[in-house]
Amino acid sequence: MAKLGLNVDHIATVRQARGGLEPDPVTAAAIGEMAGAEGITVHLREDRRHIQDRDLELLRRTIKTKLNLEMATTQEMLRIALRIKPDQVTLVPEKRQELTTEGGLDVILHFKSVADAVKRLKESGIITSLFMDPDQEQIKSAGKTGADYIEIHTGAYAEAETWKTEQMELEKIDTAIKLARKIGMGVNAGHGLSYSNIKAVAALGGIEEYNIGHSIIARAMLVGLDRAVRDMVDFLKYA
Repeated sequence: MAKLGLNVDHIATVRQARGGLEPDPVTAAAIGEMAGAEGITVHLREDRRHIQDRDLELLRRTIKTKLNLEMATTQEMLRIALRIKPDQVTLVPEKRQELTTEGGLDVILHFKSVADAVKRLKESGIITSLFMDPDQEQIKSAGKTGADYIEIHTGAYAEAETWKTEQMELEKIDTAIKLARKIGMGVNAGHGLSYSNIKAVAALGGIEEYNIGHSIIARAMLVGLDRAVRDMVDFLKYA
């Protein structure tokens, strides 16, 4: 069964709206783990709009499953990752003006910087993943960087407005899964996945972990975090 990686960024977003101490993403991570999440994902952004450095340090000390750090390929973030040593780093593109990550890494264009970052992280014993659109040429290039995983950007599928477009995006995801596995990479997925759309992706098979935040945190505001996480774990179990 595929694992759930709970993204707690939006817990920090609510906290930062008032600049106070609550809600605490570290507490949310603990609740998520107890409810069945097998990993915790956070994105430390350059502008620190939600997760803060202190959050990352506390999460490294307290998480019992796996800490997955999403970050841009910058020297500052590499220094932080090499000091904190998360279990996994997922390299993502980052723009200051975006509300959330808008697309996958362009590994072809930025091959050297991505490959250098992967090398430094792996030398430190950190599993590496690249957040990518389901594009075959990009995935082939990703395989040459030495990264352990790709994380398929599922946003286009999640935002599809017609059944036909949705099926086209599912086919791209399926092809990406098969290609990545063929060249020896593991496959994760995330972005825009929800209780209403994840079953079709999970039914494809071949994905080891789903990193989901917004949908779970939104549901948690109505039913509680424990229930929201357990519901998503059940969706993955029976997909």
